[in-house]
Amino acid sequence: MKGKRTNPLLQDFDNPPFDIIKSGDYLPAFRQAIADARAELDRIAANPEPPTYENTIAAIDRAGDGLDRVSGIFFNLLEAEASPEMQKIAEEAVPLVTEYENHYHLHEGLFRRVKAVHDLHEPLPEEQTMLLRQVYRGFVRHGALLQGEARERYRQLTRQLSEKCLQYKNNVLAATTEFELHITPEHPEEVAGLPETELTIAAERAMHNGHDGGWSFDLSLPSYTAYMKYAESRRNRKRLYLAYNSRALGGAHDNCGLVAEIVNLRLELAQLMGYGDYAEYTLSDRMLKTSGEVYGFLERLASAYRPKAEREREEVGAYARRLGLRGGLRPWDWSYYQAKFRKVTCDFDEEQLRPYFPLEKVREGIFTLAGRLYGLSFERCTEVPVYHPDVEAYAVRGPEGQVAWLYLDYFPRGSKRNGAWMTSFRDGCLNADGSRVLPQVSLVFNFTPATAEQPSLLSFREVETFLHEFGHGLHGMLSATESRTLSGTSVVRDFVELPSQIMEYWAQEPEFLRLFAYHYRTAEPLPEEWIGKVRSSANFCIGYATMRQLVFGMLDMAWHTLRQPFDGDVERFEEQATAETRFFAPVPHTCISTAFTHLFGGGYAAGYYGYKWAEALSSDAFAEFEREGCFSREVADRFRNRILERGGSADAMELYVRFKGRRPDIGALLRRHGV
Repeated sequence: MKGKRTNPLLQDFDNPPFDIIKSGDYLPAFRQAIADARAELDRIAANPEPPTYENTIAAIDRAGDGLDRVSGIFFNLLEAEASPEMQKIAEEAVPLVTEYENHYHLHEGLFRRVKAVHDLHEPLPEEQTMLLRQVYRGFVRHGALLQGEARERYRQLTRQLSEKCLQYKNNVLAATTEFELHITPEHPEEVAGLPETELTIAAERAMHNGHDGGWSFDLSLPSYTAYMKYAESRRNRKRLYLAYNSRALGGAHDNCGLVAEIVNLRLELAQLMGYGDYAEYTLSDRMLKTSGEVYGFLERLASAYRPKAEREREEVGAYARRLGLRGGLRPWDWSYYQAKFRKVTCDFDEEQLRPYFPLEKVREGIFTLAGRLYGLSFERCTEVPVYHPDVEAYAVRGPEGQVAWLYLDYFPRGSKRNGAWMTSFRDGCLNADGSRVLPQVSLVFNFTPATAEQPSLLSFREVETFLHEFGHGLHGMLSATESRTLSGTSVVRDFVELPSQIMEYWAQEPEFLRLFAYHYRTAEPLPEEWIGKVRSSANFCIGYATMRQLVFGMLDMAWHTLRQPFDGDVERFEEQATAETRFFAPVPHTCISTAFTHLFGGGYAAGYYGYKWAEALSSDAFAEFEREGCFSREVADRFRNRILERGGSADAMELYVRFKGRRPDIGALLRRHGV
């Protein structure tokens, strides 16, 4: 086993030393860091001095820094740069980390000190009050009040959940990456309709996969979305749709059993803790605090958007029939005919925008926006180690000096899961000596890659995605909390999407688009008439898009409001749970639940509604910029000081009220969407 002196993960470093970390370093680092963290906790618990905020609560917040660094590197790379070896290491590392977390939360001596400070009821500054509350509630919610067999059962449940969720994610990744649709050069009709950019990417993918010509499509989102949107071959669209929507449903990577196991383990854990179901357990400290509130919110949206969605379905269906479609729209037809209908209805084709959105210029535009709003600048640092050649590292500076590090990871690869996300290798906080720890934020994407003939050209949706994740990044980079526990995106789940979703609105602002949207070959600016069409088409088929999100939200709540163990059929349960919001009739042997990593492999269980809730918040909040100007420093300063910098240091509703001056009004979202 490597010693502590030679393991790079156990050394002091400013930035993760990706260039010298070896896979064999991880498990020794986990074991040593966990041992060190346990010793720190034991020292806090054994402190002979009377418990105080500083020697107990603040000390707990600072404990385990080494373990946080090791975990921050390993688990982020497990999502962005996985390998069979990394997945094998995770099978050993996850139980170790879970056992440590249980040791912490079930540490009787530590909890006695925490409870003693909590029961003092001494007046503290707001952030310290929130940290004390969070630490105390964290102990209680994780079984500190349990005794005897119940305490041991809690340990077993959390360990099993961590293992099952990891297995679930591995199955989704395997099922996603093993599929390929290869079209030979003898069948060009099967790629008819696809733009030249997508054909070039698909041809290069085929060569990379070892084919002698032709085009290859897979289930990564850029590839899947492009084929479903543009390909004339209905047969292949159906094939691709069925492959994507049956991932981990049966076969070698089947997740049906794991879905049931995870749901039942969560239910047992919630009931062990005195709650009726897992949603009740989870929602108790959210902005929407009960299942009734969540269902009320989702049902209000469904009632408002359903008529619009039904009109859209009729309009797109009628247009498809005029183009010769027989037998009615099916799910694999929607993207294709919707795109065509949008083109004729709005006199606008999003594909025309790609040449104006080269990745480098979009990045520069977003950096410029951050400068206009928050006074930030970004310097590329090629000497900083990165974990893959596609990744870029930046020093982020403000008027006061450097405030953060930013890593950007742009393109799909077999070792990366689908989607886009923000994470961090280290959260910002204050050291015990008062010096500031700079956050290290990472934004991970799956953007359309470059080809031999042209750079990476983003779709308009990919521009919105960049803005979305960058909003999360700002939440992490601009955090000014003292506490690591309350830093950045460490907020309640239904508040965390506000800083990200509000950023998407700039994609529709002409003043922002004029900063960077120039043709990558001719340097001509994006035509003004197209800028107008971007705005006017923003609500195109918004009813369908909203109802689709409500399907996910309703499904999530259905799984997590169960009060009896589940022993039924996953497909059948899903069909019943989504009946009121589903847009199309269910397709046999397709399933959302078996590849819904937000729910069964991530942190969104009983929280997926938060995307729509945050959209309502962000629409309400962005109205301030609409009134004062999209580059208003006054509004931006208020948003920074009262939202972004504060992390989880105060109640989320209170933070929003301080920014807006009142509680949120979802009417702003309905007005924006014309419903």
